[in-house]
Amino acid sequence: MNAEWIWHNGEFMRWEDVNVHVSTHALHYGSSVFEGIRAYTTPHGPAVFRLPEHTRRLFYSSRVARLDVPFTEDEINEAILETIARNGHQACYVRPLVFRGAGPLGLEGRKNPVDVTIFTMEWGAYLGVEGLEKGVDVQVSSWRRLAPGTAVSMAKIGGQYVNSQLISMEAHDNGFDEGLALDSSGNVSEGAGENIFVIVDGVVYTPGGWASILPGITRDSVLTILQDMGVEVRFETIARDMLYLADEVFFTGTAAEITPVRSIDRLQVGEGKRGPVTKEAQDQFFAITSGEVADRHGWLTPVPAAVHQRG
Repeated sequence: MNAEWIWHNGEFMRWEDVNVHVSTHALHYGSSVFEGIRAYTTPHGPAVFRLPEHTRRLFYSSRVARLDVPFTEDEINEAILETIARNGHQACYVRPLVFRGAGPLGLEGRKNPVDVTIFTMEWGAYLGVEGLEKGVDVQVSSWRRLAPGTAVSMAKIGGQYVNSQLISMEAHDNGFDEGLALDSSGNVSEGAGENIFVIVDGVVYTPGGWASILPGITRDSVLTILQDMGVEVRFETIARDMLYLADEVFFTGTAAEITPVRSIDRLQVGEGKRGPVTKEAQDQFFAITSGEVADRHGWLTPVPAAVHQRG
């Protein structure tokens, strides 16, 4: 569901009034960076999950892409909070976008202006509410993640997501909920838009940066939760074969949150349903984001009441 207001280049505009020209550089060359952020309903009003970390990564991605953001991190944080408030959300998905705007064509686009947009929308579980409990069916894609030195996996650059689109569309065309990519060496990398955790004999394995992954903020949060649970985590190369002997597998991401995987390439994972480690991690994650338990790690940024009431 679309919201009423969008923050665009420092001003609030109605959703239907925000447009870009067909000569916009990002449309032709993918010269954009973005973030996906969630705000959750709590007893004290909406709160944004790990807002400073998301904004910090937005600026890191912009620096790598040579996009000079004409605002500070604090200004973007404030704009995000006010956009949520003006749209009257109790929970929502937030999309900040930085992109090269209209101007000369050509790969060297630094003479084009840099535009910044923040919009919000109501968006439920990315892989389905049922998937959060029962798990999703996944295919190992024929498409590989980009090799080191060919792209910047640690940055969320728009053009790089063509690779993710190919992985996701192939999976959907073949009847799966999501695709899973291998890296250029044939080892496990990540989902089309999610990080992956593989559990064998009570030990959690997850690939590191060498596997062309985006080091996700939800991934980092889950690593902290697993540490709180006393679960052993190993950052290791994961062979494709390991997926088929795993007791549990789950995805993490802002959109996917924590989603169990019940089958891979039509082979059942474990008992074919959400396993105990996955469930405990989910329970703790959603207890924190809902305000049911104390925000012991300082992950939630409340939308200030005075701002929230402006909507």
